[in-house]
Amino acid sequence: MNIDSIQNGIVIDHITAGQGMRLYELLGLEKLDCSVAIIKNVVSRKLGKKDIIKIDSGIHVNFDVIGYVDPGATVNIIRDGKLVEKRTIDMPETLTNVIFCKNPRCITSTEQELRHVVKLTDRKNKIYRCLYCETKAN
Repeated sequence: MNIDSIQNGIVIDHITAGQGMRLYELLGLEKLDCSVAIIKNVVSRKLGKKDIIKIDSGIHVNFDVIGYVDPGATVNIIRDGKLVEKRTIDMPETLTNVIFCKNPRCITSTEQELRHVVKLTDRKNKIYRCLYCETKAN
């Protein structure tokens, strides 16, 4: 398999194997008009297997989404074919309009313009809860 290197863009690396497509969907990468490569089940010394996403564009990426799906993933910023920045991502304390409350009686179900906000309540178990009704959001 041959995946070209990118000149200007973003590489999301060290994604837990199997989480690449979920991250692709939550980041809305299907809407981009540039090359996006998802490489699944790559051999990794650190993780055993991992996924990688390469985006051939200098777009803004929501780091909170990455931290929600896979804390510990890394984001590499590439400019002129060189690595200019490398970030390790952690779990965000809050997420807004990324995941939605499942409770049909929550105020977010009836108030359409209300932002969907979830807060991290248990870091160890990666549990987020709705800010308004406290329903588990995972």
